[in-house]
Amino acid sequence: MSTVTHAETATQENRRTEAMETMQLVSFRLAQEEYGIEITKVQEIILMGEITRVPQTPAYIKGLINLRSTVIPIVDLRLRFGLAREETTDETRIMVVNVCGKTIGIIVDAVSEVLRIAQDQIAPPPPTVAGLGHEYLTGLVKLENRLLILLDIDRIMSQEETAQAEAAAAAAV
Repeated sequence: MSTVTHAETATQENRRTEAMETMQLVSFRLAQEEYGIEITKVQEIILMGEITRVPQTPAYIKGLINLRSTVIPIVDLRLRFGLAREETTDETRIMVVNVCGKTIGIIVDAVSEVLRIAQDQIAPPPPTVAGLGHEYLTGLVKLENRLLILLDIDRIMSQEETAQAEAAAAAAV
């Protein structure tokens, strides 16, 4: 009886250790690059729909959507990163994410997959990367034959920008 308890305890301990050493990411494409966000930040992934434009907001704030009676601001991640504007395709999605305790939608070119990665697959961003989005790049995930750029979604939108998007949503209600 005590060996079973010992074995169960060891199994539970292994699962806890494994959970601490791995993380799940939602991977998505943006301008031919692959990015990842921690799955705990992603509420859901929805199809592109009607977006209501809000005047006097930055160009990357595309507008607002009504998601099950909740008005949420939509950010075009391409424009937020300073990339070229693209037409939406059948693969374009809105990822509903939690940023600094607020719910926003981010437009991405396509959502790829959910990945489980080990901590040792994450390399710190190279110190020479000083350009696009260095402040919200948390690492590079080394996969079999590709690299995935790991983003800290909380840093993509500053507190001021998140407040601005929330104010636009509140004004529309």
